[in-house]
Order: sequence, then C-alpha cells, then structure tokens
Amino acid sequence: MNKRFWRAALAGTTMLASSAIAAPAMAAVATVDFHIPAQSAQTALTMFARQSGVQILFPYDAVAGLHTQAIVGRMSPETALSRLISGTGLRINKTSGNVIALSLARNQAALHPAAFSVTPTQAVSTEAAPTAQEQPTEDTETETVVVTGSRGLPRTVADSPTPIDVISSTELERTGKPGVLSALNTLVPSFNVPTRAGGGSSTVISTGGLRGLNPDQTLILVNGKRRHKTSLINAVSTLYNGSVPADLDMIPTSAVDHIEVLRDGAAAQYGSDAIAGVINIILKNKADGGAASFTAGQNMDRSDGEIFQGQFSYGMKIGESGTLNVFLSAKKQKVSNRANPIDPGIQLYNLVNGVRDPREATIDRLVTKNYGAFPTESINTGYNFHYDAGSIDFYSFGTFSQRDSELNYSFRAPLLTASNTAALPGVYPNGFRPEVHFREQDFEFAVGAKGQAMGWNWDLSTTYGKNRAAQDGSNTINASLGPTSPTSFYMGTLRSTEWVNSLDVTRGYAIGSGNLQVSAGLQHRLEFYGIYAGEPSSYANGNYTYVINGTTIVAQPGGQSSVGFQPGDTGKMSRNNVSGYIDVAYDPTPDTTIGAAVRAEHYDDDSGNTVIGKVNFRHAFASWLAVRGAASTGFRAPGIAQQIYASTTAQNRLVNGVIVPLQIKTLPVGSAAALALGSSPLQPEKSTSFSGGIVLTPLRNLTITVDGYQIKLKDRIAITSTLTGTAISNILIANGIPGNISAQYYTNAIDTRTRGLDVVATYRHDLGSFATMAWNVGYNYNKTIITKIAANPAALSSLGAGYQLFDRASQSNLTDNLPRTKLYVGNVTAVGPFSLNSRVVRYGGFDSLQNGVSTTVGGVTTIGFPNDRHFGSKWITDMELSWKATRSLTVAVGANNLFNVYPDDVGVYNVNLGSGQYPTTSPTGFTGGSYYGRVAVTF
Repeated sequence: MNKRFWRAALAGTTMLASSAIAAPAMAAVATVDFHIPAQSAQTALTMFARQSGVQILFPYDAVAGLHTQAIVGRMSPETALSRLISGTGLRINKTSGNVIALSLARNQAALHPAAFSVTPTQAVSTEAAPTAQEQPTEDTETETVVVTGSRGLPRTVADSPTPIDVISSTELERTGKPGVLSALNTLVPSFNVPTRAGGGSSTVISTGGLRGLNPDQTLILVNGKRRHKTSLINAVSTLYNGSVPADLDMIPTSAVDHIEVLRDGAAAQYGSDAIAGVINIILKNKADGGAASFTAGQNMDRSDGEIFQGQFSYGMKIGESGTLNVFLSAKKQKVSNRANPIDPGIQLYNLVNGVRDPREATIDRLVTKNYGAFPTESINTGYNFHYDAGSIDFYSFGTFSQRDSELNYSFRAPLLTASNTAALPGVYPNGFRPEVHFREQDFEFAVGAKGQAMGWNWDLSTTYGKNRAAQDGSNTINASLGPTSPTSFYMGTLRSTEWVNSLDVTRGYAIGSGNLQVSAGLQHRLEFYGIYAGEPSSYANGNYTYVINGTTIVAQPGGQSSVGFQPGDTGKMSRNNVSGYIDVAYDPTPDTTIGAAVRAEHYDDDSGNTVIGKVNFRHAFASWLAVRGAASTGFRAPGIAQQIYASTTAQNRLVNGVIVPLQIKTLPVGSAAALALGSSPLQPEKSTSFSGGIVLTPLRNLTITVDGYQIKLKDRIAITSTLTGTAISNILIANGIPGNISAQYYTNAIDTRTRGLDVVATYRHDLGSFATMAWNVGYNYNKTIITKIAANPAALSSLGAGYQLFDRASQSNLTDNLPRTKLYVGNVTAVGPFSLNSRVVRYGGFDSLQNGVSTTVGGVTTIGFPNDRHFGSKWITDMELSWKATRSLTVAVGANNLFNVYPDDVGVYNVNLGSGQYPTTSPTGFTGGSYYGRVAVTF
C-alpha cells in the first residue's frame, strides 16, 4: 500500500466506523433500524456509518452544502444508502469489504480504487499519521451529533431547534479542574458555580446554576436517564439557598465521553426540574483499549491547596456483540487558607490577676485555618455495559462513590464571656476549631433493554439511585454538659433515594419527502428522604452554668458549630410520581423542523397534578442561515428534603453592620414552630419560557449561534430571611425549641423573571502548513428581577414591621449577587506532537446588597445601606501545554488563573478571626492561581 497516498486520502476524506463492532461486507449485513433525519450530507453519512457499522469514504469538502433525504425504518444498508443520497449527486463509486467509497457524479475519480485494499482497522487508525496535518483530530470535527432535546432522533448541534453545548472528555481534561462541575463552570458561559454557595453542607455539595437559576432547576441525566439528588441541602447558603441538586462530582470524570448541555426549558420532554435546561452526561462506550492519567498541583500563593487526581478507564468486548467499560477516579484535595493573623491587641485569654495572660504573646495569631478550600477525599467508580442480542439490545450502567469531606468552623477562643458561652478553658485551654466530617456514599444503578415491536422502537429501563451522608463532629464540645462533655459526636445521617421506571417508544414515518418522528413514554418515580438522629450528647442540654463577675452564665447547649439531629428533627417521607408524555418532530423539508411535546404529571403529595407543553421550530433560509425558537411551560415539584429538613448550625451573619455568630435552625414546613411563624405547604414552581435565535455558518468551519431567552417563574421556592430577635425566641420557646437561636423555613416566596442572551461561536482552521487552530467563543448576559414577593403571613406580620419574609439581602442573592455577564474565549493550537490550550474567561461584576441599618439623629430615624458592596469584573487566564511524547504517552503542564487574580476586597473585615476579606460567592475563587502537571497514557 502506498503510504503517501493513504495519508492524502485521510486528509481529504472522512472515514467512519461503528464505535464498537466491525461489520461484515455491506451485501451480507441484515436489515438495520435507521433513524436519519433530512440534513447536511456530511452529518447524515456520519450517522449512516454509525447505525449500519459500514465505513464510508467520501470527498468531504465537495459535499459541503448538500442535503440528504430522511431515512426511517428497518431496511438493508444498500437500500438505506441509496435512498439517503438520492438527489444529492452522490453515487456509490466502489465497494470493498466493509468500506464504501462515494463520489460526486461530476467527479468520478474522487478516490483512487487502491484505497480499498486497506483493511478497516487501518482505515480508521489514528496512529498512521505522525503530524496534526495528516490526521483529523477531535478539534477539527465540524459537526457533532447529539441525542438531548429531541426524543427518538439524533441531530447535530447546528440542526437542533434548541441551543445545545457539547463538551468532550478531552475538553474536560484540558481544564485541569478537579471535577465535572468546576470544568463546566469554565467551559459553559451560561453556567455559574460560586466558590462557596454558603455554609454548612453548602460547602460540600457541588452546585452550579444554569441561566441564573438554582441548581435543582436544571435536570441532570446520565445516558439519558434521570440522575438522583443528593441528600445534602443548601440550607444556610448565600446563593442557591434551599436547593437540592444532583451532585455532578459523584460521577467519575474518567467515565465521561461527552456532556450535552441543553439551554432551554425541557420539562415537557423530561419532567420536573428541567426549567433552565438539561445536562446529559454520556458515558464512554468503547470496544477495546483504555486510558489512565495522574494530575498533581497546588496554589501559587502559600503553596497550599495541593490536589492529586487519578483517572482510569478501560473498554473491552463481551462476546461478539457486547462491550463493557469500567471507570475509576480518585481525588484528594488539601486545605488552603487566605486568612491573616489577628492583631496582637485582641484578647484571647481571660485576664490573670487583672493583667494579660502571658500566653497572649506566644499563641498562634493565625487563628483561622480554613478560609479557602476545605479538605476532601473521594473515590468514584463506574461501568457502562451494552450487549446486542439481535432483536434486543441490553444495557446497564452505574456509579459508586465515596467522599469524605472536612468542614472546619471558626476558631473558638478560650476567653470566657457572657457572649462566648461555649468556651470551657479546662477542656481546650488554647481554644479550639470545631470540625464536621461528612461521610458520603452515593450510587446509581440502571438496567434496561431496547428493541423493536410492530414498527416501534422501544426502551424499557429501571434506575435506582441513593445518597447517604453521615455526619460526625470532632474537636468540638457540648458546653452545656460541662468539662465532662465528649469532644467528638456522631451527629446523624441524611438519606435520599430515587427509583425510576421508564418506557419510551418512538417511530418514524416518511411523509412525502419529509420525516415525522413520534415519541411517547410513561414513567414512575418513587422518591424517599430520611433524617436520622445523632447521639444524645450532640444535641443534649445539660444545663451546665458558670459565673463571670458575679453573673451566672448558662452554657450553650448542643455540639459546637453544628448541633446533631435531634429526635424532633428526624423524619421520613416518600412519594410517588406518575407521568406520561407525547413528543413529535416533523421535518417537512430538509430545511424545516417543527416540534411539539405535552406531558402530564401526578404526585401523590401536595404537589398534585400538572400538564405542561412545549413547541419549537427551526428553518434554514440558506445553507449558512437558520432561525430557531421555542416556547414552553414547565414546573418543579418541591423536593422532599425541602418539606421535612431540620437542622441547627452556627453561622456568622452581618447584623446591623456587625458580623455576629448565630445559631440558625431550619424548621420543617409542617412543624409547629414553622406554622406559628406563618409557614404553609409547599407548592410546585411553575415556569413559562420563550427563546429564539439564529444559526450562522458563513464559512465551512465557522458556526455562530445567537439565542435570546426569557424565563418567568411563579411561586419560586426559597428559604425565608433569618428570623431573629426576642419575638421569634418567644415563639420558639413556646414550641419547645431553645430561644437562643434564629429560625428559617422554606416557602413559595417570590415570582421572578429572567432574561438573557447566549452567543456561541466555533471556528477551526489551519495556520499555514504547520499547525491547526480551534477557537471557541461564548458570551452570556443574564438578568433576573423579582416581579412579586409574597406578603408576610399573618403570624409574622403580627410581630411588627421589622420582620420580613424575604428581606433585601435575600432578594439580592437572587438578582444581584451573580455575575450578569460572562465571556469565554478558548483556543487549541496543535503543532506536530505539541498542543497549546489557552482560555480567557471574563466574569462580570456583581453586587452584594445588605439589609438597611437604622440611624437616629435628633429624633429622626433614617435607614441607610452602608454595607452594600460592589465587586468588579475579573479576567481569568488558563493555559496548558501538552506534548504527545509517544503514541501512548502524553505529558502536560498548566496553570489555572495564570496571573493570580483575586476578587475585590469585601471591606467588612472580621478582626477577631482574620477572615472575610473576599466574597465567597465569587466564581473566580479567592485563593489565587494554581499550577499542575499531568501524565496520561493510552493502551
């Protein structure tokens, strides 16, 4: 075989094969189910090769602009290919074994017949060409086929009637980020992940919002199946307060083939939660070979925050028609800290005979050790199985993860005062820093089968997911038990499960020259949530007292930092959901798509019944210009956790301009105390969404999409303001709750309107004759306003004007405390065995608005807002240089936040702790830049 010729053929043609099993010669292949819409010839031939298992060679550049016919139904590959290319000017030029060559009628000599003496394995080999110029790479692919957003029928990103981002596993790895969530924050312009959403378990769960909405208003799928939610909850957070999301970082990154992000309301197609969109994680499904990598890095400043991450994946054949892929990801994140030593004049010990304790001069004044990333260790495993038994395809996939997270709380000085009622110097003579450990187990298991009956393709599946989070306190104390108190406690466990059973059917009908795709389905979902009590010493009130200056002080009850779950907090709740949908997509011509979906849902709790719908369209006016749009209604049923969750935790809150520690109790909606404060049963959130945009392809390798959107949300679930003060204490005491804490509960508090714009552009080109370049540019503008706030319930109004159901600070966290704009510019330049990946992300400015502070001068009271803060926009630059040292070994070095950019100072500094300089809600982080190295092998 002439190697130079074959390299030239590779550079000028597209060669495609089935992803797992080599097919026999086309003439010997039995009938196959085809589902290929009318679309561009380049993409249609790609889909034909995947569905038939037959390799196709064709003059790639020459077919640009051609459109094929729709092919739907079971038929032989010869018949399907003939129908597919009918009217395009393409013809079968040569067939040899499992390879078919196509050419245009006006150019019969597009491919030399000698090419067909090459075996199928050689034809698709990525090892044959030594340079980037001789071998198409992932970065030079022009079109990507997606399955999200269109039931029953794959489409390309450009041909989709709704906007979709596709993130490959290579792109995820190149970010150098430690998990799926943080990588998406970098790569998807309309996705926002704060450094910390807040305190408590909000620091542990991986949460991010799409299009300015809460994390649980985006539906997470794995291989198209609904992913279960975490048992943890954003209970005392600043952003996304009250949300209960699926935890993306419980999915091994080594398992990800690619991620499809549907940026449009899709509840009518996929069910509850898909208000902002859908994130569908597609797992790897390879027939042979594997990959492994190890990454290590640390922060530039203070050389802390070390992170170590290992990845492994391997695919193998099972019999003649099956595949099994196994995955492993392990990560260790060490603590980082950006606090400063406190002033030497701040008193940490009680006076000794009226003078300062000598230990004041020797104690470590860097009292805060946790103002940065918290330490965590995790190991995620998974598998993906597929077996073609002829008339039925069997599949199964699953993940199992364990994660240990350490949440460090603020320093407790040994100084005994009337306000510091937890310090017992006899137990901790130099003070202490309480810690809470979260020990999570998370797994999901799915099994299903696909086949065809009476012309319909069917998919029957069952999925079970569970998240269990046990909590332990250490280096702590229950001061009310006195000096004999234990210093470590078991604090209780949270458990969440979901069992989903689905039947989906789809069928295509050829109507004239067009295609009608009809899909329908039924689904049953059983959800469960449970709260289990901790040991008594973690929450007991021992009534220990001590005397200061003649005053008897009652020691604070419960474990420091976080009180264990008490018997009164425990509870279990389950509910059933039954739903059905119909989804149709009609392509009357290759240039037009019209779609509609309707869904009915029934819950056996207070969520009740609902019917929602969606319509969308796309029309290409020319090969380079198309318009698209969608309108939909949606809903999100309140999470069970939002209805029964109860906990007590310590938080520092800004009250009248002063940072003070508060014990905050989240009350179950149906509890006596919550009802006394005006709570009512939670109702589903309801949405109305509109979107419209254009798709431009002015050049063969340039695609630009512009999409505007509006999302109206009614009865949005949020957590109330922190209710504190004497009147609240009296109500809590009357309902058997200690009066030294503050309270909050979930409620349908507000209506909001979100408007925004997404712009995404991709461009791939050669740089002379020695390099290739791939550009990705994305921009998002997003603005949310509150259109209505529920009136104070009568129980709260009766306490006076000072109490608000949803105060100014809480409103700000939904409307102003998120960057309004985000710009992403990414480039991958390949030169021989070297690749330079660079990204610049501009995060827009945001505001943190606080409650008013009243000032009385001369009998006149005014309310000002001296604690409002504005944080300016920041440019973050990431870069990675990789070297493909051999065919199987790649070495990379990189830096995230290369220029060590920090957010603006807050200005309200906690002098007693040495922390609080930066906004923890910033998506840029507040620990500066980091660098890393990675070694990867394929086998």
